[in-house]
Amino acid sequence: MKKIIVLFYLFFFVSATISAKEEPVDYVNPLTGTQSKHSLSAGNTYPAIAMPWGMNFWMPQTGKEGDGWAYTYDADKIRGFKQTHQPSPWINDYGQFAIMPVTGKAVFDQDERASWFSHKAEVAKPYYYRVYLADHDVIAEMAPTERAVMFRFTFPESEHSFVVIDAFDKGSYVKIVPEENKIVGFTTRNSGGVPENFKNYFVIVFDKPFTYTASVAGDAITAGGLESKDSHAGGIIGFATRKGEKVHARIASSFISDEQAEENLKELSGDSFDRIAEKGRDVWNKVLSRIEVNDDNTDNLRTFYSCLYRSVLFPRSFYEKDAHGQIVHYSPYNGKVLPGYMFTDTGFWDTFRSLFPFLNLMYPSMSVKMQEGLVNVYKESGFLPEWASPGHRDCMIGNNSASVVADAYLKGLRGYDVESLWQAVLHGANAVHPRINSTGHTG
Repeated sequence: MKKIIVLFYLFFFVSATISAKEEPVDYVNPLTGTQSKHSLSAGNTYPAIAMPWGMNFWMPQTGKEGDGWAYTYDADKIRGFKQTHQPSPWINDYGQFAIMPVTGKAVFDQDERASWFSHKAEVAKPYYYRVYLADHDVIAEMAPTERAVMFRFTFPESEHSFVVIDAFDKGSYVKIVPEENKIVGFTTRNSGGVPENFKNYFVIVFDKPFTYTASVAGDAITAGGLESKDSHAGGIIGFATRKGEKVHARIASSFISDEQAEENLKELSGDSFDRIAEKGRDVWNKVLSRIEVNDDNTDNLRTFYSCLYRSVLFPRSFYEKDAHGQIVHYSPYNGKVLPGYMFTDTGFWDTFRSLFPFLNLMYPSMSVKMQEGLVNVYKESGFLPEWASPGHRDCMIGNNSASVVADAYLKGLRGYDVESLWQAVLHGANAVHPRINSTGHTG
């Protein structure tokens, strides 16, 4: 009998150990490199809660709006949860907007709505983020897809629970649609490299009716308001909540149109919050598992997979799937909606040396799409990009795009318009972009 009991516990222990075995994504720490500032970089990163090569990233925002160091580990206040497309603090962001749960009073100002938080009450995974907002007694969670995200807010008992939507400054629009528990709008916020018609359209759908609405224009909050178009537009919705009540917000966006934002919302496909997070985890494990590391040193595994996570975030997918399942994109070069792939948010000055050769070896199917995207950049702007975010940026001279094109071809990638890329390389070696001096041949 004693032998049976010992064998039972041994079996239980071994089974528990196997089931608790860590997978590649478990070693990733999105907070690595975030203890940075303008004067000293420890990585100049932010916790990108996103899918590999996703169109939209999400992040907790500790910095003031417009600050390239939007999340720093030393900060103790969160101002909101921001959709971001920022490739580096120096290039900064574009198409950003934010959402923030608050309690007690309907406020909009980024300092007034900010809440103290502790890293002890923070969980950051590539596919999931959770934090306790102490000033509002709210737990905020998010789980993304490529172009959408679901938030789950756990509220306290309160007659005055709110969610703030901040479409940022430099031209934005917000409309509250109470009968559909919905908010729609757009932001034009950018740091350059966009056509005049640039917009990021967003849609937010809640699973709880609104009992309070307010429109925001600049610093002015209009209770009962439903619509605002202003240099800095926003909105506030509210309701009474029970202790521990969970309120979900489903969000998607599009650079093409508000109708396409609704189409992108289908990525959530009626799944629960936990199911979206589970799917995201599976996607990350599939991508990260392309490389298996045999090492008993946990720190080495954390370092490796955290770096691999960073290596498959960019270049960003800048394309969408229309209602017919066709690949289309808003061109950040000519402002048109065109068929085919587009990628952005990468500077070739550094990445041509190692990142793109690495992607060509380890993720060739993605690299083929990226080469197709380069063909489209050439057709839409007359040049290959050197630093794109989302369009041409005047940064880092040199024809490093030639190396990106050549390496893909020499490593055997095919299935895209190689001849057009060859013509693009020749043109870039003998011409300079009429407005962006760093694009093409300078000197």
